[in-house]
Amino acid sequence: MTEHLDVATLQRRLAEFAAARNWQPYHTPKNLATALSVEASELVEIFQWLTPEESSRVMADPDSAHRVTDEIADVLAYLLQLCEVLGVDPLSALDAKIDRNERRFPVPGAGAGDGTQGGPGDGGGAGT
Repeated sequence: MTEHLDVATLQRRLAEFAAARNWQPYHTPKNLATALSVEASELVEIFQWLTPEESSRVMADPDSAHRVTDEIADVLAYLLQLCEVLGVDPLSALDAKIDRNERRFPVPGAGAGDGTQGGPGDGGGAGT
């Protein structure tokens, strides 16, 4: 594959793949969101019982690296298909989310604040 890779190109290829197999009736938002969750769980499964140190080295093992890469591709494929079906531009959505997070979680000491900022893992998503 020598075609230029970008989100629109990948979404087109995924849509063509599904259309050639008559899978579009099954590509509902519910089904795609469910499949995305399953694939994300398969990615989590790779790391489930690793120590933090082991998880940092997972790509050093060719077998593990292949599994991780495949699961990331599956997650991205379902996410891009879900975005396509819902009419969401994933790059614009992420850009807007980062903007909101920058306002929600200002850099400590960078401006006026009440010191009650959240942090990673507080449920804000996208790294927050």
